[in-house]
Amino acid sequence: MRDANTRFAAWFNRVTPKGLYPRSLLIIVTPMVILQSVVAFVFMERHYNTVTRRLSAAVSQDISAVVALYDLLPKDRDFTELRRVAWRNLALNVTVLPPDPLPPPGPKPFFSVLDSSLSREIGRRIQQPVWIDTVGRSNLIEVRIKMDDAVLRIFAPRNAAYASNSHIFILWMVGTSLVLLTVAILFLRNQIRPIENLADAAEAFGKGRDVENFRPRGAREVRRAAIAFLEMKRRIERQIEQRTTMLAGVSHDMRTILTRFKLELAFLGEGPETEALKKDVDELAGMLEAYLAFARGDPGEQTALTDMAALVEDLRLNAERDGAIAEASFMGPPLVEVKGDQLKRCVGNLVNNAVRHASRVAITGTRDARWLMVSVDDDGPGIPEEKREEVFRPFLRLDDARNQDDGGSGLGLSIARDIARAHGGEVILADSPMGGLRATVRIPV
Repeated sequence: MRDANTRFAAWFNRVTPKGLYPRSLLIIVTPMVILQSVVAFVFMERHYNTVTRRLSAAVSQDISAVVALYDLLPKDRDFTELRRVAWRNLALNVTVLPPDPLPPPGPKPFFSVLDSSLSREIGRRIQQPVWIDTVGRSNLIEVRIKMDDAVLRIFAPRNAAYASNSHIFILWMVGTSLVLLTVAILFLRNQIRPIENLADAAEAFGKGRDVENFRPRGAREVRRAAIAFLEMKRRIERQIEQRTTMLAGVSHDMRTILTRFKLELAFLGEGPETEALKKDVDELAGMLEAYLAFARGDPGEQTALTDMAALVEDLRLNAERDGAIAEASFMGPPLVEVKGDQLKRCVGNLVNNAVRHASRVAITGTRDARWLMVSVDDDGPGIPEEKREEVFRPFLRLDDARNQDDGGSGLGLSIARDIARAHGGEVILADSPMGGLRATVRIPV
């Protein structure tokens, strides 16, 4: 039973729609359709069919009475009294025709309770051959009965043989259902749209894009969620702004001290000691810039359409200037809305890391309907699989890993991952077909 329930739940989850809007419509439409189907079935089965059968039985009794009256009357008369009695008392139009053969059976309607009920009732009450036409003239039913010496043609009102107002019930039921369904669709659409706007705003903010023209709308709960999102967005932006301001002050103060160091070294003159000190000061300045860039995260840049093919080509040229054998390619539409400078720095860190530890580098970019992916392959020593997550930790320098370099700060991969995550993406490390490491930046577009 548990396995059957699991399979049914999996099948039901697979066939049902995934969006909130179609699911809400399904919740409203399904009970309405089931209720109306039950009502229509009960009406057709209990009311329409029953009333039609009883009316058909009454008309059949009247027709059988006319046949019996015809048998009782003398045959040498013109049957004027028969027609008068049938019309006045039974509302039947009777005509006595010559004893010609009955017409061939006409086409049967695809769905007609009247035809089947009337034929069955007349067959039960009249033993003579009978021909019935319920398709022809819209307001009358024609019945022909083959007698021994004549053919009785009888016209009966159609509304006397079946419940003629049933279509009004069906029209009212279908019409009100369509009106209610239209109101439900419009109402649900207006209620779902604020949720979709909130999801779009959160997705854009997660990708580092500016959230424009967004304000709380919709039901009270949706407004609360939107207000909470805006408040969270303001707190994050305020925190980033405060951190950027603080780091700008720290950067200014430390750059001032480094500048004094450089001036004092310039007055000391040339020598082995001063050369070593200058090298240490330059290394310290580079490490300071790396630390500040990592902590700051460059939040001020706005997203814009960036030519990724040109960006990949620039990175290839930079790798060749650093002495590596580099190749680059890009497939798909090249224009992508990203923070161009940050993304270039993200992939550039991966390329510089590859150039530092390998002789050959391949930069491959692809873009499809959902993702932008840029992979950097090299033929270097690579990183052991169990340590690939550790290398993203800030300031971490593994003894046997590829980020053990001269003058490296241990922040290249950390900065690359932060930039990718600011775009809503990720940096993934894997084995390269070239024998070294493959670093892939994957960003949603």
